[in-house]
Amino acid sequence: MRRVGLILIILACALMLSGPVTAQTGTPLLQSPVLTVDSDQVFSDSAYGRRIEAGLSAERATLEAENRRIEAELEAEEKALTDTRATLDPDAFRPLAEAFDAKVTQIRTEQTAKARALQTRSDQARRQFLGAVGGILETIMQEAGAAVILEQRSVFFSARAVDVTAEAVARLDAAIGDGSALPVQE
Repeated sequence: MRRVGLILIILACALMLSGPVTAQTGTPLLQSPVLTVDSDQVFSDSAYGRRIEAGLSAERATLEAENRRIEAELEAEEKALTDTRATLDPDAFRPLAEAFDAKVTQIRTEQTAKARALQTRSDQARRQFLGAVGGILETIMQEAGAAVILEQRSVFFSARAVDVTAEAVARLDAAIGDGSALPVQE
């Protein structure tokens, strides 16, 4: 507990002794050895992050609609197969049931592969986003004389003045807009 208190006192002193630097957002960029950023908020508030998320959401919605359609088709086919079972002897029914099971297994495999591919695209887009924002955060860090930028969710307590999330969003939007002009990385 004493250690946390000491760290907070050191941070408070550093904040009081530091002077402001003008930021792109028009608010002073505090000179501080430690800054914080909410990377999820930078993603969700920036034009680039919103464009990425909109595209991924549209792909997810398409895949979910396809899954619902396939599920309805398979339920109807299963019902028809169940109804047919009463009219066939077991030896005639077995190949039909096995074919249906094989079809369901194949569809499940295909849909799982599509979901994984979507997750991979999401991960790649997030990495590309973090690469784009990394240089901006480094510049903010240098301008503020900071030695480190910590993820806001990892910080127990901090002054709002050391949070550079809004500044990162403003600079990212100014530098690359929605990111559509950036080359796609694989």
